Amino acid sequence: MSTERKTTPEAPEPAAPGPRPGRLTAAAALSALEGLALVAGGVYMLVMGLAGSPDDPRQAETGGITLIVLALLPLLAARGLLRQRRWSRGPAIITQIMALPVAWQLLQADSAAIPAGIALAVVAIASLVLLVHPATTEALGIRGHGGVQDQK
Repeated sequence: MSTERKTTPEAPEPAAPGPRPGRLTAAAALSALEGLALVAGGVYMLVMGLAGSPDDPRQAETGGITLIVLALLPLLAARGLLRQRRWSRGPAIITQIMALPVAWQLLQADSAAIPAGIALAVVAIASLVLLVHPATTEALGIRGHGGVQDQK
């Protein structure tokens, strides 16, 4: 084996992103809001599982940890959207699609969860609209059929 370092041609640097449209900033803010809500819910479940008297402490602790880990997806997507990273739109859309059945279940409850279901549904639908808007896709560099740039 040779100890010499092989040189490879450098990849072209990506074009500098243009100004971030307000729709993209709003989508990032809503995604971050959902992530922070998941963290808050997870911390609450974890604390109640450890300090409170739940029916099943292990289930409460596991649920809390799961929510905190799930919060990473919308938080990372929000960070990517703010930095105008093309990959960030996928996780953001997935988060919104996963939020819709949760909102539906909250709306089916006969409790104070109904307003939370309404809020979650509004945020998820608004985020989806913002994420598929042409200005957002253009700012993220997504063009052409299937999200691939046209090669001319």
